[in-house]
Amino acid sequence: MVKLVKLREAHKCNSNNNGKPSYCNVLWDNKSNHIVTSSSSDSSINIYDSFLLSTPSTTLRHHRDGVTALALSPNSTCLASGSVDRTVKLYKFPSGEFQNNITRFTLPIRTLAFNKSGSMLAAAGDDEGIKLINTVDATIARVLKGHKGPVTSLAFDPNNEYLASLDTKGTVIFWELQSGNLLHHLKGAAPDTSSDMSVMNALSWSPDGELLSVPGLKNDVVLYDRDTAKVEFSLKGGHAKPICFLSWSPNGKYLATSGLDNQVLVWDLAKKQDIDQQKFDERICFLSWKPTGNALAVIDVMGKYGIWESVIPSSMKSPTEDICSLQSKNSNGLLLYEEDEQEPSESGSLSDLGEDIYSEPLPTSRKRLRKSSTLDDYSEDISEELNMSPGFDLLKKPVKVKKEHFDGRDGKPKGTVVQNLSKMQEPFQPGATPVQPGTKCFLCYSMLGSITTLQHDGYSHIEIDFHDTSQGPRVPAMTDYFGFTMASLNEYGSVLANPKKGDKTMSTLMYRPFSSWANNSEWSMRFESEEVKAVALGKGWVAAATSAHFLRIFTEGGLQRYILSLDGPVVTAAGFKDELAVVTHSSQSLPSNDQMLEFKVFNINNGTQPLRGRLPLSPGSSLTWFGFSEEGQLASYDSKGILRVYSDQFGGSWLPLFSASKVKKADENYWVAGLSAEKLFCIICKSPDLYPKVSSKPVISLLDLSYPLASSDLGAGSLENEFIMRNMHLSQIQKKIDSAEAAGMDCTLLDDEAFNTEAAQDRCILRLIASCCNGDKLVRATELVKLLSLEKSVRGAIKLVTTLKLPNLAERFNTILEERLINEVSKSTALPHTNSYPDTSPWTADMVKKTSIPAKSPMEKSLSPNSLTSKSLNTNQSNEPTEPITPLPTHKFTAPMFPKKAKTIEGNKAREEMITPKMGDLDNVPKTTDTKKTAIGSVQFPGSSNPFAKPKMESDVRPKNPFAKSSNNKETCQTPSLLDSIKKMKPVS
Repeated sequence: MVKLVKLREAHKCNSNNNGKPSYCNVLWDNKSNHIVTSSSSDSSINIYDSFLLSTPSTTLRHHRDGVTALALSPNSTCLASGSVDRTVKLYKFPSGEFQNNITRFTLPIRTLAFNKSGSMLAAAGDDEGIKLINTVDATIARVLKGHKGPVTSLAFDPNNEYLASLDTKGTVIFWELQSGNLLHHLKGAAPDTSSDMSVMNALSWSPDGELLSVPGLKNDVVLYDRDTAKVEFSLKGGHAKPICFLSWSPNGKYLATSGLDNQVLVWDLAKKQDIDQQKFDERICFLSWKPTGNALAVIDVMGKYGIWESVIPSSMKSPTEDICSLQSKNSNGLLLYEEDEQEPSESGSLSDLGEDIYSEPLPTSRKRLRKSSTLDDYSEDISEELNMSPGFDLLKKPVKVKKEHFDGRDGKPKGTVVQNLSKMQEPFQPGATPVQPGTKCFLCYSMLGSITTLQHDGYSHIEIDFHDTSQGPRVPAMTDYFGFTMASLNEYGSVLANPKKGDKTMSTLMYRPFSSWANNSEWSMRFESEEVKAVALGKGWVAAATSAHFLRIFTEGGLQRYILSLDGPVVTAAGFKDELAVVTHSSQSLPSNDQMLEFKVFNINNGTQPLRGRLPLSPGSSLTWFGFSEEGQLASYDSKGILRVYSDQFGGSWLPLFSASKVKKADENYWVAGLSAEKLFCIICKSPDLYPKVSSKPVISLLDLSYPLASSDLGAGSLENEFIMRNMHLSQIQKKIDSAEAAGMDCTLLDDEAFNTEAAQDRCILRLIASCCNGDKLVRATELVKLLSLEKSVRGAIKLVTTLKLPNLAERFNTILEERLINEVSKSTALPHTNSYPDTSPWTADMVKKTSIPAKSPMEKSLSPNSLTSKSLNTNQSNEPTEPITPLPTHKFTAPMFPKKAKTIEGNKAREEMITPKMGDLDNVPKTTDTKKTAIGSVQFPGSSNPFAKPKMESDVRPKNPFAKSSNNKETCQTPSLLDSIKKMKPVS
C-alpha cells in the first residue's frame, strides 16, 4: 500500500509568482526540533516547531526579495540565507535574531553551505564566483573562479579537504580547500538546467566522505571517487526523467532522490536499487533527512512541505543507525584505528599503507590515510563537534589507538597530533584590512589619508586619497601587477610592498614620492630569499622589516642606508618624522596565549636607539594597532580594547589611557585609526565585523581618552581623570621647556601654555577640594591644596573652606600658604641677582608677615554658597582652556610647578604687585579699587564663578605667579622666566 505524504502550504508561490514554479528549501535542525523553509518567490523565512507544523513559530522578513538558499551550521546555532536581493544574512537559531549581512554579490545567490565545524560558509550564485567566508570575523578567505555559468550547488567534503560545486551547465568541479586549486573539472557531468532556474541540480557527499553523488545524464545518480573523481557506480532505473535533487541518510546507507517526474525514490546503497518511492502532484525540489529519526522532509515548487514518516521499512536498518562509528573513522580527515584494523607501518609513509602518492590510489575498499595538511589552515575543534553529535558517549568507547609508534627522531608518537594552543601573532600593517579578491580593501588608513586596493582578474587597482583635499596632493590611481598587500603613507610619499608568492614572484618594495624636482623619482626593490612583512615611512627615509629578521632602511631617493638585525620575527612597524618604531616577538607565546612582544624606537637621523623594552598587552590578547599620536607619542591598542601610551615616567612605562569595555556597546568593535593628545580616533564596526567596510567612506568617531580609574568613594571620577590627565600635560610641557632651553631657543609660547594649563589644573583641583569637603575627606583636601600652582588659587581654596565653615581646614590651608611664601622668599634671597633697576629689593620675612587675605575679593564672591552647588563645582566653565593633553611622565609636583633661574624683582611695581595686604578680619578690610597696586588675590574679575577671568585693568597685565622663580633679563640665551611670560600672555579664557 502506497503511503501518502500530506503537504502543507509554507509559502504562497501561486500568488507571489503568478503560478510559476519556484525553488524552495526545507531543513531540519540537528536535534530535529525545528524545520526551516523558504521560497525564491517569497522574501520571508519560516521556522516551525517540528511538533506543531500547522503555523510557523517564527517568521524572518529581512530580505527584500525571494530567498533562494538556506544553510544551518552543524550545531544549529546559526542560520544563513541567500536571496535574489544579492545578500547573505546570518541569524541566531532558533530565535531568528538577525546578526549581520555577511557578504554581498552582484547577482542573485543560489546556494550556501557550511563546513563541518561551522567556521566557514561557502556562497555562490549567478555571478559564477564562489566565496569562502570566515564566519568568525565575516572576512572572505578566498574566492574560487572556474565555472562558466551560475553555481547551483555546493558541498564541503566531511573530511574538510575538498569543496565540490555544480553549475547550471552540468559542470562539476573539485576544489582543494588548502590551496584553492581546481583539482578535477568534470564538464557536462550533470543535466543542463540553465533554461529553468526553479530546477537547480544538487550534489552531495556521502557522510563518510568517500563518494560524491551527482545527478546523471541518464535519469540516474552517478557516484564519483573523492580523490580521483572517477565514476565508481551509478543508481538507475527508477526515474523516468532527470534527477534534480538528492540527499544522503545520516548513516550513509540510503540515498533519497527527486526528479522532474515528480517522484521521490529511496535507494539502498548496498544493493544499488530503490526500496521505496512516492509520487507527488508537483516536483519536489528539496529533501532533508531527519537527523534523529526515520523520516524525510520534502517541499515542492509551489511552496508546500510535508514529512514522509517511516521512510525505511522496519525490517531494514534505521537511517540513523551506526552514525557514531561512521564519524569516528573519518573525523577531520584523521584515520583512527580500531583494534581489529590495520595499523600504519613504522616508516609511516603512504606507500606502506598501500597507496603511492605518485600513482593511482587503490580501490576505495582499502583504508586510506587522509591528508592532514588542511588542519593548519582550516583547524576544527573535534571534541566540540563530537559533543554536538547525538551519540557522543557511545563514540568515546570503541575509538582508540592500539599503540604508539616512534620514528626515532623526535621521540614523539607518530600517530598523535601535536597541537600548539598558543600561536604567535602574525605580522600586520597598522591601518590595513585583509586583502580579499573582488573586495575593496585598505592597505593603509591613517588620519592623513588612505590607500585602497581592489583586486580583479589578476591585477589590482590602487587609489590614494587624502582626507583634507586642500592640503594633500592629488595622486593618480595606479594599476598594481605585483599584488601589494601592505602600505604606509605620509605627506611626502607612499610605500607599498607585497609578500613572496611562490618561487617565481619575488617580494617587492616600491616607493612613490608625491613631488620631486627630478623625473623618474619612483623606485622599487626586490628580495629573492626573503619577503617584506611590514613597512614604515618617515621624514626622508623608508623602512621595511623582512622575514629574514632584517630591518632595511632606505633614503627617500632609494639609497640603501642601513641594514639592521632584529631580535625576533617582526609583528609591525610605524614611523613618525625621524623616529621608527618596530615590534618583534621576544619569545614564544605563553601557554596562556599571552604574546611576548618587544618594541624598539630608532632615530634614523641620529643613528641612535633611544627606547627599547617589552610591549605590554592585556592577558590573552593580541596587538591590533601600533603607531604614533599626532604629537609623536608612541601608542598601542590590543584586541581587548586597551590603549596604552608610552611615558618616561618611572624610567619608562606604558600608561593605559583608554578602555573600550568602559564605553562601547555589546554589538560594537573599535577599529583604531589614530589618536591625539585628548582623543582616540576610531571607526565603530558592528559585531561581528572587526574591520570597516571600504565600499562606503568610513565615519571617524572621536572618543575621549580616560584612565581606567577605580570607583572612588568621592564620586568625582571625571574630575580625578581630568586632574591626572592635566598632570601629564604639564609634564610634557616641562620636558619641552627643558629641551628648548638646552637648545638655546625661546620658550615664551611654552611658558604661556604652561601658565594656561596650570590655571586649568588649579580650577580642577579646587573642584576636587570642594568634593572632598562635601564628602568629609579633609586629609585628601589638604593633599590637594599643596598641588595648587598659583597663589591666588591657594587663597581661593582658603575662602572656599571658610565659606563651607571649616575653620580648622582654613587655618591649615593658611599655614601651607605662609610656608610656601616664606620658602620662596628664602630661595629668592639666597640666589645672586643683578640690580637691573635701582629701586629693586628682594622679599623679606616681614613682607610675608604683612600678607593678608583681602575681604570681599572676587575669589570669595565666586565661592559663595550659591556658587558651591554640585553643578558649578563639577562642570567645566565655558572659558576653561582646552589645551591638548599628551600623556608623558609626571614629575613630583611641588609649588612652584616650573621653577626658573633667579632674577631680580622688577622695581617697586613688581614688589607692590606681589605683596598682599596685611591679613585681618575678612569683613572689615575695605575693597581695593586701584587695580594697579592691588594684590593678585584682590583683583576684581568679571563673573562670579570664575576667579581666573581677565582683570579689568587699564593695562593688559596678566596676574602674576609669586611661586615662579625669575631669571635675569639680560640672559638672552636662556628661556624667559614664567613671570615674564605671564605678562605677555593673553587673558585666560
